Amino acid sequence: MALIVQKYGGTSVGSTERIAQVAERVAGYLAQGHQVAVVVSAMSGETNRLVGMGHELGGPAASRREMDVLTSSGEQVTIALLSIALLQRGIAAKSFLADQIALHTDGAHGRARIERIDTEVLRREIADGVVPVIAGFQGVNDLGEITTLGRGGSDTSAVALAAALEADECEICTDVEGVYTTDPRIVDGARRLQQITFEEMLELASLGSKVLHPRSVEFAGRYRVPLRVMSTFVDGPGTLITLENDTMEQAEVSGIAHAVDEAKITVSGAPDLPGIASKILGPVGAKNIEVDMIVQNTSVDGMTDFTFTVKRPEYEATMALLQDVATEIGAREVTGDNTIAKVSIVGVGMRSHAGVATKVFDRLALENINIQMISTSEIKISVVIAERYVELAVRALHDAFELDSEPS
Repeated sequence: MALIVQKYGGTSVGSTERIAQVAERVAGYLAQGHQVAVVVSAMSGETNRLVGMGHELGGPAASRREMDVLTSSGEQVTIALLSIALLQRGIAAKSFLADQIALHTDGAHGRARIERIDTEVLRREIADGVVPVIAGFQGVNDLGEITTLGRGGSDTSAVALAAALEADECEICTDVEGVYTTDPRIVDGARRLQQITFEEMLELASLGSKVLHPRSVEFAGRYRVPLRVMSTFVDGPGTLITLENDTMEQAEVSGIAHAVDEAKITVSGAPDLPGIASKILGPVGAKNIEVDMIVQNTSVDGMTDFTFTVKRPEYEATMALLQDVATEIGAREVTGDNTIAKVSIVGVGMRSHAGVATKVFDRLALENINIQMISTSEIKISVVIAERYVELAVRALHDAFELDSEPS
């Protein structure tokens, strides 16, 4: 008998019919002798609807505290509905809001971080044969106020609960059958991975894969919670995300991620002096604009070009900000491009295989795709290219590394 924490996202609980399907699925696990705790999101589209109403009345600057009270209400509906569906099937079930299980966070409304979970209530209920149905995405601060965890919050709630309960596994039940070698909508031959390391999954999630939010993967890796991504609607083993071990097949590359919400900015002709990078990026960071890839060219006649990428929604604000910065530091000009994309290959096997970068560059050159920027780590290579070539690049690299074939 295993203790399993399951998380069901908005699509999985998007209607009463789907909630009934989830109840049947939970019943199946119980019939196998497992203990189950369930974490659910709001019904698909509900959080966006609530945010829209809040902004309609209060504008984008609406009180973060009250927005947390508003947006957290979506999960209250689904925990009650799923508990009703389970009770109707003769299964003991109880719904729990974050304050009822004492999921404590800091006070950062809208982006709170989990600090501790008091598991006494949940352990007692599970021991008594009850299925706890817990609201994801939300917590409570030391003042007793409702907080929300931000993007990927329900995944993070589930992983944190699994860690606190010392569960045997945390299952993220969603509308895909697992983690694929790349986006199946781009590559017909994309293959579901049976197993992947936390390290690889964190890179893929950070580089554009939408299956899991990086925060939940980071949490799972830190507390060594076996994490499985699987379909709510199709039977199958999904993909197990776990620690690296000697029995795993170390292919050169495990997966390919891409992101098209990227923009590139270049500050040209900046004085090549100590601290110039800080003078350029300091004001950007002060505005909470996240910088990704950075390239600084070799100094020529005491001047240098400094290029970096940001998310596309931050492009206009960053360009406007850097016009003033360029004047202050005596740079020649600021130019940008918001029609770029980032394509990344990821795999722990890159540590033990030579020539991976050469294979990437050769294949993109064969497809006549120009590389604008390059970033590497031990287990990933990312390239910036024109957005119009992103699907061609993903298909070409998937073919180059033969990712449609099972490792031998």
